[in-house]
Amino acid sequence: MITISIDPIIFHIGHFAIRWYSLILIAAILVGIWLTAREAERKGFNKDDIYPAAQWIVIGGLIGARLFHVLDHWPHEYAANPIRALYIWEGGLAIWGGLFGGLLAGALIARQRAWRFPRLLDAAAPGLVLAQAIGRIACIITGDAMGKPTNGPFGFAYTSSNAMVPQLGVYYTPMPFYELVVNLGIFAVLWEMRKRNWSDGRLFLVYLTLYSLERFFLAFTSSYRVIAFGLTQSQIMAIIGFAVGSVLLTFLPRRLRAPMARG
Repeated sequence: MITISIDPIIFHIGHFAIRWYSLILIAAILVGIWLTAREAERKGFNKDDIYPAAQWIVIGGLIGARLFHVLDHWPHEYAANPIRALYIWEGGLAIWGGLFGGLLAGALIARQRAWRFPRLLDAAAPGLVLAQAIGRIACIITGDAMGKPTNGPFGFAYTSSNAMVPQLGVYYTPMPFYELVVNLGIFAVLWEMRKRNWSDGRLFLVYLTLYSLERFFLAFTSSYRVIAFGLTQSQIMAIIGFAVGSVLLTFLPRRLRAPMARG
């Protein structure tokens, strides 16, 4: 059992607070973009075109992540004070929403620039899951997305009044830590597979199926609100993600039929 005494707020500048959550989230995004640009260049894209496109994809992802979180927590967190939905610095980003928003923005940009979107997704997959792993460090420090209370053998308790857990001094199942470990495992798998001569989009579908499995089973340890069929929003999205990934993997040709062309 571990007690975390780190204050989620690093320091204040007047009424403005510098938080670990924001800094780690920015670091995760930068690492993800850097790795995606590197992989995109290897796949024939112009790396200098990736960085400005990534800015819009990140914005789309953040909007989607916040929207999904607010909708999921609206009755008990935001209905009484809707303006808090804009307080993104307090934490609260739904990863499925971020994935959906980023995919939508990426698809629009790829269409505008005549890029092969499935190939771009393959370039982004390793960086995406690595960024997700890094982002969970922010959750561990702030107490965001912790699971149900636990008596052991492994749990996190918090002492800072700025932590996001329901009650200080209570040990919670450390779901973000488990997800960090599994995400690193998925990254290792994708990194090993990335140079295979697969058809475009296949690597991303491997990510989608593995990540969906992870989210479905880890959500049983979470304290997320059940919305239907005894399942949380995350689990329902995971079922959809796994179904889509599995079906497309089944019908998508395994091997690349033509040499790579520059995007």
